[in-house]
Parts: sequence; C-alpha cells; structure tokens
Amino acid sequence: MAHSETLTGLAALEARLRQDLELLELPAKSWVPPRTYQDQAVKDVVVIGAGMCGLAATAKLMLSGIDNVLALDAAPAGREGPWVTFARMETLRSPKTLQGPALGLPQLTFRAWFTAQHGSEAWQALDKIPKDQWMAYLVWYRHVLNLPVHNGVRLTGIAQAEGLIELQVEGFTTSKIYARRLVLATGRSGLGGFAVPAFLQGIDRAYWAHSADDIDFNALKHKRVAVIGAGASSMDNAATALEAGAGAVDLLIRRKEMPRINKMTGIGSQGVVHGMHQLPDAWKWKFVDYTAAAQTPPPRSSTLRVSRHANARFFLDCAIEAVKQEANGLLIETTQGAMRYDFLIAATGFANTFNGRPEFAAIAPHIRSWADGRYQPEMGAPRSGMTDAPDLGPAFEFRERVAGSCPMLRHIHCFNDAAMLTHGKVSGDIPAVSAGADRLARGIAASLFAEDVDSHFASLVAYDKPELEGDEWTDSTPLLKQENAL
Repeated sequence: MAHSETLTGLAALEARLRQDLELLELPAKSWVPPRTYQDQAVKDVVVIGAGMCGLAATAKLMLSGIDNVLALDAAPAGREGPWVTFARMETLRSPKTLQGPALGLPQLTFRAWFTAQHGSEAWQALDKIPKDQWMAYLVWYRHVLNLPVHNGVRLTGIAQAEGLIELQVEGFTTSKIYARRLVLATGRSGLGGFAVPAFLQGIDRAYWAHSADDIDFNALKHKRVAVIGAGASSMDNAATALEAGAGAVDLLIRRKEMPRINKMTGIGSQGVVHGMHQLPDAWKWKFVDYTAAAQTPPPRSSTLRVSRHANARFFLDCAIEAVKQEANGLLIETTQGAMRYDFLIAATGFANTFNGRPEFAAIAPHIRSWADGRYQPEMGAPRSGMTDAPDLGPAFEFRERVAGSCPMLRHIHCFNDAAMLTHGKVSGDIPAVSAGADRLARGIAASLFAEDVDSHFASLVAYDKPELEGDEWTDSTPLLKQENAL
C-alpha cells in the first residue's frame, strides 16, 4: 500500500479498493462453524450461476464473513450470463452511471474500472456501455474479489440429505456437493427455461429458434426470417439477422401499437427498491400487472438498428394463429393473412413454471406459487407469468405448497428474475442488484446464525481471553477492615 501512489490504471484502482476494504474491515471475519457430512466438508452456501447476480451474491456473502461459499457455472470462464452469448444488443440499456453489482464500494463500480483504463474524458464521451465491455468488467470484478467460481460445472439434480441439500453435479471434483444453503442465481431464464408458444410445439427446430438459443445467423443469409414480438430481444435478433445478410426480416407484432414508455424506469427510486417487497400483495400485483400490460418498449437505438434496413418490415396488429411446417420452410397464418418464411425467431421470453429444467424436478412440485393462495381474484384478472411466480419468503427463500412436504425449500433461495413479483426488480436487472444481494446475504446470515445458536452460545461461554489482568488496581478491602477495627 505504501507504493500505491506510484501505481497507475487498474493497478492503482485495485490498490485503492484493497485499502477501502481494509478501512471497512471487509471481508468480515469468518464466523460460521464448519460442518462435515459423510467425511466431506459441507459448503455453507452454493450459488448456481456466476453471471452478474451470482457474482454479486457470492461477493456479498463473503464480505459478510460467510466465506465457505462455492459458485458454479456451466459456461466457460468469461461467457457466464447473456452478455456475450444470447444478448445481441450493441450496448446495455441501463444508464452508465448505475452502481450495478458494486455493493456500495465506489472503487468496484464500472465507472471506476472504465476511468482507470481510459480516463475521465473517455467516460464523459461514453454514451451507453458496450455489452462486451460490461462482460470484461464482470470478469475483472470476479478476479479482483477473488471469488470462488468454478466453470464448466453443471447442476443435474437436487436432493434432501438429512438437514442438508445434496447437489448432484457434472464437471466438478466430486459428483455430489453438500450445502446448507443453495442460491439459484439463474438470471433471466429464472426457473422454467424458454417460454415457447403452443403454435411452435412439434415444429422441427431446423426451422425456428428461441431468441436465447445459440443461433447461426450466417446461415440466415438471403433467407426470409420472421421474428415474433416487439421487445428489446426481438429488435436485437432482427437486427443481427439483417446485419448477417438475411434477405428479409419481418417483425410480427400482436399489439396494435408499439409500446413507447418505460413505466418502471420512469418511477425508479430507492423507495421502489426498498419498499416494493414490503407492500401488501394487492399493491405488488397492481404495480407488476400494470407494467406488464403497458409492456416495456425496445430501446430507440435498437429499433433504429432494425428500421434502417430497407428489407425490414414491422407488422403491427399481427397475431399468429398457426404455424405449419412445409417442405422448405414455414407457413405462418396470421390475422393479416398467410405468410411464408424460411426461419422464425421466437423472442417470447422465459417461464416460471419450474417444469423446463430437469435439475429442478425434485423440488418443482413442492414450490408454492402465487396461484396457491397469494393471488386473490379481487386483485384483477389472472396473468400467466404472475400467477405461476414463486411465493417467496423475505430472503428469497422458496415456500412449500404443502407444509412439511419438502423442508429443504426454506434453504433454497430464488435470486433470479422469477423473484420479481415478490421482491421487486432486485435480482435480475443492473440498477438494484446490490440491494438484492444485500437482502439475500442478510437473510442467509440470520438463518445460519439462528441454526447454529447453540454453538454460538457455547462459544460465548467458552471465550476466556481476559480484558483485565488483575493488576490494574489495588484492592482496598484489607485497609477498610483495619479502619473498621479501630
């Protein structure tokens, strides 16, 4: 630290970050008693997913003194999350100034990282953050905090193991990992995987893809392509196809008008971040239902990226009634008539039905959703994607549909997009992920402490380091006795 003033760039930033952590006494001292099970060390927390949310959760747990943590991601290092895989926008949609996963540490922000390398003038000139640069920042974030992430490890199953959670995995040093708590930081895909419209069921995958698939856009050169939807993902995929040389790209949009106003962004505040999850259920429903009905518009830049191509067309008020597979493509029957395409991209989002992932098969039937009593008809019409959202506890923990049917659920935390209805947008988007990670870590810390309360009390009783050595004063009792005798 004495030579930090001679450092420049990232080295200087990292030195300042180390000093800030030292001044704040972070990471806090380790305090969770170790456990073993079947001669294997038990992890206090395992985090599934090492994208932005997984990294923020892991970092906050470790800074809180819960250091027996393991984060697992099936992707290779540097390809976690959507940023350099299926996120096909050019830049992030969030303002560059947001703290993101920095956890309240200024030197851990994207701005600090960027400015350390490129200077203040470049920062002022920057409009939106290029997505590849955001991924590079997250790689640095993981490195500078020395987070215990293991790549190429896939979760294949979950089981109860007495009072622990047994994780069945592939690609790790062992086939089973035992943990006291499990965090599912599975991002936008939440719990159920792709949301696929019924009209695509049974259609050969050679003719269509979900927007989050690994799509060979070069194979679409000169092809007629349909893209379903009017959201950001629709625009990004349509633009990528056009830029790869697609012959024609049509956006088939069910709505009569494009959504234009981003409602939730417009009311963003710390009140929303810290207050939404404490609202009565009817108010939570009202906020999310209203914004779902209004829909989120695609960014202007993403839309212009499509419309600048002469071979792009926008079909509004164009609902799909059926899709039929033909010898060399698809016949799509719409409310505006029949249309033929070589390929279709479904930008239809993700589902929270828990049924799309075999690794969750053991817990899926037991997870309580909003449809299991939290939603009431007086809140408004039921909306798919909301009624099937998980009914979570205050630390993102699942709740049982039937009490006692799956006790380990209270130790499994849903820190992903599926938590939005219960907790607000704190576990999937950039703006409030630090607040979400803090809420998660506080809840896990409290539950681990309560579970080990006997051990902590025993430590209290056993603690015997004296504060006073006994030579700090003179005992006046003998003198007092002499005076009384006189």
